[in-house]
Amino acid sequence: MGIKRIWASLDPFFEQGPVMGRTQANAGFLDGLLRLDPYDAYRFYLPSKAACEALKTELARRHPSLLERGGVEVATRRSLPAALAADDHHAFHLSDCIVMPGFLAALRNARSGQIFPITSVTHSLSYARYGQDFLKHLSPCTSPRDAVVATSRAGAEVVRAYYRSLREGYGLDPDRFPEPRVEHIPLGVDLQGYAPPGEEARRAARAEAGYGGETVFLVLARLCHSSKMDFLPILRAFQRVLMGCAPQEGVRLVLAGWTDEEDWGRRALEDMARNIGLPLSVEERPSHERKLLLYAAADVFLSPSDNLQETFGLTLLEAQAMGLPVIASDFDGYRDLVRHEATGLLVPATGLGLTTEVDLLAPLSFDNHTHLLLAQRLAVDVPSMAEAIARLAGDANLRREMGQRARSGMAGYSWEAIATRHVELWERLRELPVPRPGAAAHPMSVPYSAVFGGYPSHSLETSPPLVLSRLGNAVYRGQDFPVVYEGLEGVLPMEALRPLLVLARKPLPALALCERLRAAAPEIDEEQARAMLLWCLKHDLLERGRD
Repeated sequence: MGIKRIWASLDPFFEQGPVMGRTQANAGFLDGLLRLDPYDAYRFYLPSKAACEALKTELARRHPSLLERGGVEVATRRSLPAALAADDHHAFHLSDCIVMPGFLAALRNARSGQIFPITSVTHSLSYARYGQDFLKHLSPCTSPRDAVVATSRAGAEVVRAYYRSLREGYGLDPDRFPEPRVEHIPLGVDLQGYAPPGEEARRAARAEAGYGGETVFLVLARLCHSSKMDFLPILRAFQRVLMGCAPQEGVRLVLAGWTDEEDWGRRALEDMARNIGLPLSVEERPSHERKLLLYAAADVFLSPSDNLQETFGLTLLEAQAMGLPVIASDFDGYRDLVRHEATGLLVPATGLGLTTEVDLLAPLSFDNHTHLLLAQRLAVDVPSMAEAIARLAGDANLRREMGQRARSGMAGYSWEAIATRHVELWERLRELPVPRPGAAAHPMSVPYSAVFGGYPSHSLETSPPLVLSRLGNAVYRGQDFPVVYEGLEGVLPMEALRPLLVLARKPLPALALCERLRAAAPEIDEEQARAMLLWCLKHDLLERGRD
């Protein structure tokens, strides 16, 4: 039997809460990978027991056969150092590129017998704190086998620009502080869940939605003018259409999506639509089933994003999988997904100008304020959008042809296809040479013993000799028992307690006691031995003797 191939992560991928592109994408990716099933085992190291139980429940619902064969292991992160030392891991993949890749690389370098690839994926890239987070990537712990997976070509350039800016600003030598590779793999879509409706299903969907013979343009996005897109330019484009040669049967705009705000501007948009004579339907927080109905009932998907918070455009894949032509801004990842004049129409976007004042204020401001300021410096061309709307509204054949081409182009975006590209990436990364061992400590990790060593009055080096206390003697004789807090199981080497109590029957200097404990219990290391002494001293199993 060959070596067991283990894929691992620090993230559950299946998350509860609002329906966002990030949560949908993470769940879709893991489903695709587990359906593809290219590895012998899938390990998840999560932050708490509650998170472990929640993931086990979700995996049992989604992938029961995988659990039945014992292909999934879920444990808390406290088990990670020992697991890395015990087993070879083929690759680690994280559901977000922010915060943890560099620290995981340090732990890998310190505990693992091999340098496995660590990859992580981008989502939004424009939050002000992300400069600090990407700085963590520039680390002596990073290896040539580590990579950030950008979901769009534009996103890949943003990540590289972060690294260039940080390296220049901090004067970081690329040899001493290497950066991860940046690879481009898009997100995917569930091609079974998103499929073009038949004519009868389409008529039923339009009837249920209350539409007539008008051309229905669907906007599905977060309903917030400071993220994803500004809706006012959309209405201005429809105003141009209605003032010109509007289609005889008319047009309708549908705004749908998640919102966390009571006042996100709905009333103003409805007033404006009424003033220009535009039928407007608004659907807040639609369920998944309702979202599918809206796709089925629409004629055109409209997504003129003009906000840096957008990076990829998952709804564009969903719409095209449903057989809809797309009008989108020629912006960030959108241009990867829409083939102009083939599957839809791209509308020019212009910006950003100088941002010096915003740059200075962003770290001191709320992110939604910063995104709003920047979005007002990004303009989707309203006349071009109006032309695209009028063109597709007036040509049912063109809509049909573009929609058919859009659906046929989605085969390469199935989640299984995207998971396959990741598997190929992990294999390529494993083949790359590692010219030198990476550092086993991240420069942003806190060396607690060095930084806080002055807090206590004594260290083990300066402590008087240690000896069994009265309670320690009772525990040694089996007349009493120590109390171990929940969560410390597997962290403190409790198997060393008995040898320690035996050794401490006579006073010994702390470091000498540590040395003898390690000889008596060779499975523990120096740090564990010292931790055990201090725990026993804390819980009155040991006491300080006289010098």
